[in-house]
Amino acid sequence: MLLITIFYEIDEFCKQFENEYKKFLIQNGSQKRNKPSRLLMSEMMTICIHFHFSGYKNFKQYYINHVCQHLSTEFPNLVSYTRFVELKQKVALPIAVFAQLNPGTCTGKSLIDSAALKVAHQRRIHSHKVFKGLAQRGKTSVGWFFGFKIHLTINEKGEILNFLITPGNVADNNEEVIISATKGLFGKIFGDKGYIINSELFQKLYSQGIQFITKLRSNMTNKLMPMEDKLFLKKRGLIETVIGILKEELSMEHSRHRSVWGFFSHIFSTLAAYVFKAKKPSLKRKVIKKLAAA
Repeated sequence: MLLITIFYEIDEFCKQFENEYKKFLIQNGSQKRNKPSRLLMSEMMTICIHFHFSGYKNFKQYYINHVCQHLSTEFPNLVSYTRFVELKQKVALPIAVFAQLNPGTCTGKSLIDSAALKVAHQRRIHSHKVFKGLAQRGKTSVGWFFGFKIHLTINEKGEILNFLITPGNVADNNEEVIISATKGLFGKIFGDKGYIINSELFQKLYSQGIQFITKLRSNMTNKLMPMEDKLFLKKRGLIETVIGILKEELSMEHSRHRSVWGFFSHIFSTLAAYVFKAKKPSLKRKVIKKLAAA
């Protein structure tokens, strides 16, 4: 049933996406062969997204042992695994657009955080070639890593509102990151100490209807805040749970990527899979009522 649901939503999206996408293509006048693939774009996107619900940790094993053997009726025009890997890179953009066009609803109270996306072990940084010039060393609360960062903004229902991928050395409170992560939002946004911003950026966001609320460092002057904000700040564990689901349950992070577009296709398909997750972690209504009454 989940497979059918995913395919229906993706197929409806592709009907509109392909028409709009062709309008923005720039041609240089030369004729190029454009033989259509046996697999439709919607079929490839469905397979990429459904992988994250299959329980497999390796896409090759999932495609060969599950798709080719048990889903050949649903996908009668399957190609070889090698060919599918080539085609998979072409659906990175439409999957990213689908994930971006299906956000949650901003309720006026949002949570923001980032997570590391490791692409290689620390000892293999100098010999790593796939992401040379793209991935960078970064540091989180658990130590150093080599790769990228994904910045997420969610509401209290556990729905992803915005996401952004940056090199690992980009700070959480970077102005461009903050502006992109809060685009289209309003109300209060709660973050950890890494999201402490300067007064100029705070005023800029405040004029747009966004108030940033974070914990203070030990060397900063204490400030009074409403009890409701103080209690909600303690519920930041919700976004950590969402990140845990993306990484552990939906297998967002691994170090076996063999191409840049393969990496982005995998990340975006994980975010798209989260859209289809039936039960998302959220703050219980009782907790929200207590925060509202505080």
